[in-house]
Amino acid sequence: MFFTNPSTSTEPPLPLLAGRNYRCQCGQPVFFRNSKCLACDTPLGYDCERGLLLPLMPGPRKGSWREWQAGAAPAVPPPDDTQPPALDEIPGQESAPDATPMPFAEAGSEAGDDDGVPTYKRCLNLATPASCNWLVAWHDPADMCRACRLNRTIPDLMNPEQPDNGYLWGRIELAKRRLVSSLILLGLPVASRMSEDPARGLMFDFLRSPVNGPHIMTGHNTGLITLNIDEADDAKREAVRKAMREPYRTLLGHLRHEVGHYYWDRLVAGTPWLEGFHQLFGDETLDYAAALQRNYDEGPPSDWPLHFVSAYASTHPWEDWAECWAHYMHMRDAIDTALSFGLSVDRFDLEFTPFTLDALYQPEHPDAAQFLTFINHWTRLTTMLNEMSRSMGQPDFYPFVLPLDAVGKLQFIHLLVTSGSWREEEASQAVQEQEQTQEAPQPAG
Repeated sequence: MFFTNPSTSTEPPLPLLAGRNYRCQCGQPVFFRNSKCLACDTPLGYDCERGLLLPLMPGPRKGSWREWQAGAAPAVPPPDDTQPPALDEIPGQESAPDATPMPFAEAGSEAGDDDGVPTYKRCLNLATPASCNWLVAWHDPADMCRACRLNRTIPDLMNPEQPDNGYLWGRIELAKRRLVSSLILLGLPVASRMSEDPARGLMFDFLRSPVNGPHIMTGHNTGLITLNIDEADDAKREAVRKAMREPYRTLLGHLRHEVGHYYWDRLVAGTPWLEGFHQLFGDETLDYAAALQRNYDEGPPSDWPLHFVSAYASTHPWEDWAECWAHYMHMRDAIDTALSFGLSVDRFDLEFTPFTLDALYQPEHPDAAQFLTFINHWTRLTTMLNEMSRSMGQPDFYPFVLPLDAVGKLQFIHLLVTSGSWREEEASQAVQEQEQTQEAPQPAG
């Protein structure tokens, strides 16, 4: 029996983010990607700040939306927001003019209308191949949601030599929205480098290698994540996975890995957390290019399963960090989803040796026992789900084995993510900048 009675289920191993179990106002299940209920045609929209997929009704202003209220009469006719913009006007497209940066309404700011009820508009990308169902606060001057405004470049949708660019871009955007939704709910900084935080923000280039042209490499560089959109082609991605002898390769996995590099720059470099990073992951000043070349020439060390979450993690401390970050994101989202649907391992009997406190980076931390419960819950859950996958003749759901060293690294990431230390550092930096401004000599009157 895998589903527990909610009245008898135990507390979740970590506080739930939001889950992925949504219902329309008619009671039918709806899903993260849906923009309309297929049972009753009610419009749906995702509020990324609340982590909820909402049934919608027209709002009090033209083009506005509000969360469905039973018995409430719509104030105006439903807005027609499904008309696609011209392809050459979609921001970020290689053939489109540069979009003018918009001022940003910060997360958590008042999103309501005059009566205090939250009022929304649809993301501009709803009617594009991205099919974005996210909502934007009505008073936010930006026309794109918090996920879409991170795009600097999208594939050329008008290229006749690559007519599937729109389809591949849509698949990437769906994976990116899942990534960004988790980052926001974890309280991590997620701001556009183009329009919100030019110094420390995040942005994406989704590119495709030209026909008979140079190959686009997926990677990260100081806040810019580049992804070759061929990774959205299942056949091509599977061919690369086999050639690289990787047990797992997905769009979402790519994005979680690359954003891990961004958060190392943002949250670890130059902070007190660097000492713990050196203790667990090693010296990041080692020659990165040489380390990659050595990995390609010689392969991973023979004992990598004893110390790393994957073979690629053994390449360099930065890659070890990014791989562990991706796995932490896998765990948080998958457990959150499972528990939101009532899937539990509390009554699942299996042969299982749990991790103990001595596997943790800080076993004396007040929340160490809670994190240990989380890790052991993950191990039991993936054991069960691997067997489910095998029963369908599919590859393992989670084709990895966590060594003790990786558990300590995962706790380090968890402590960093939940500490909110970046907020304190940014507040301190703002105070220093203000003091410097006040101390600067003033020009003569």
